[in-house]
Amino acid sequence: MPLGIRIFLVYFLFVGLAGYFVLSTVMDEIRPGVRQSTEETLVDTANLLAEFLRDDLKAGDLSESRLHEVLRAYGKRQPQANIWGLEKNQINHRIYVTDAQGIVLLDSAGDAVGQDYSRWNDVYLTLRGKYGARSTPQDGEDPDSSVMYVAAPIKDGERIIGVVSVAKPNRALQPYIERSQRRLSWLGAGLIGLGLLVGGLLSWWLSGSLRRLTRYAQAVSEGRRAELPALRGGELAQLAEAVERMRTELEGKAYVERYVHTLTHELKSPLAAIRGAAELLQGEMPSEQRQRFVANIDQESARMQQLIERLLHLALVEQRQGLEEQVAVPLHELVESLLQAQMARIEGAGLQVENRLAAELKVRGERFLLRQALANLLDNALDFTPPGGSIRFDAVLHDGHIELRLFNQGDAIPDYALARLSERFYSLPRPGSGRKSTGLGLNFVEEVMQLHGGELYVANVDGGVEARLSLVRGGA
Repeated sequence: MPLGIRIFLVYFLFVGLAGYFVLSTVMDEIRPGVRQSTEETLVDTANLLAEFLRDDLKAGDLSESRLHEVLRAYGKRQPQANIWGLEKNQINHRIYVTDAQGIVLLDSAGDAVGQDYSRWNDVYLTLRGKYGARSTPQDGEDPDSSVMYVAAPIKDGERIIGVVSVAKPNRALQPYIERSQRRLSWLGAGLIGLGLLVGGLLSWWLSGSLRRLTRYAQAVSEGRRAELPALRGGELAQLAEAVERMRTELEGKAYVERYVHTLTHELKSPLAAIRGAAELLQGEMPSEQRQRFVANIDQESARMQQLIERLLHLALVEQRQGLEEQVAVPLHELVESLLQAQMARIEGAGLQVENRLAAELKVRGERFLLRQALANLLDNALDFTPPGGSIRFDAVLHDGHIELRLFNQGDAIPDYALARLSERFYSLPRPGSGRKSTGLGLNFVEEVMQLHGGELYVANVDGGVEARLSLVRGGA
């Protein structure tokens, strides 16, 4: 299972369980919270009524007062109130008053006058100077049918002469409880969903960063060029930098070892030739023979120098992971400067050279590397073109790309050699001298093409050989 999915599942489990427990706890607290708030209001109402009723109860005029009519009228009122979107169209309070023995003197419902309520907790506790309250269900099978009663003492000085109780059915509170629970459910679900979305995005970002770093490590392990991914975040950025440092150190060590072995192997032949010629020169020999051995030493020394220089150039290109600059390079001007540099050799061999590249044709890349690559191709073309032969530069456009073509007249490349032309140190004998080159030129060109996102292709065509370079167009 991918790491990102595992992280998300753990996050999902944590957020889901935490959200469930928090939401469940809060939902369970809504009902008692609303009822506690209502009870606090009933306490205030009962104590206010106790003060109003004190004088009439003390004088014994309570049964003759207008309170009977007032309470009946109060119970019939229709408030037509809109409380946060909920309609309230009837009075839900019930108010009754008892004397010091618990006998009901007044009842807003008109049902309990004359009854003995002294055993009900609200009246019983209040007559004994305690806080009197009770919750009595109207239907034993329906928990929402209970009614909350809160009582307050009616006092004459310090003596309790009666009790006033205010009741409110819990069913009247249920719409507010359900509305709060419904809103809280939507809010909780939204917060959990938002938390999961954030967790999903975090997991996607983290797994994406790790995938990019993994692809980079795989590319490096396979020897392919890869650019270090730009990662945000302290630990990920540090990990990427550590991988890059490790790659640089490991590649550098392996690269040095490989090139030491390669250079040692390639220098054996010219060194042996130079040493042999030097030993022979120590003895007596004709002047012409001596000049021939001196010339051999000079040729082999030049070959060693050329080998070392090309190896250094190739090493610099192979170690690079990207281009240092990307500019529009005019091809006609670049090729013309290379031809001018080789003009003595061209004229000496009587070659016919054509530069058919349009003056406005440009490619995008690093000018220095492109010049070196084209110089290597031209050098090969000059080596394999017979005296009086022709060399031609032209280009073909393909959907934002340019295929630069270099044709040289000459013998076809053997089939067995075509697949190995860009192989390091592989070289064919030159037609004029029969000697081989360093075998690094086309390998260098291929490395430059990879840096530019292009490719090198060499093929036999009618009348000669054609090298093709695919490059990104830089503008007309």
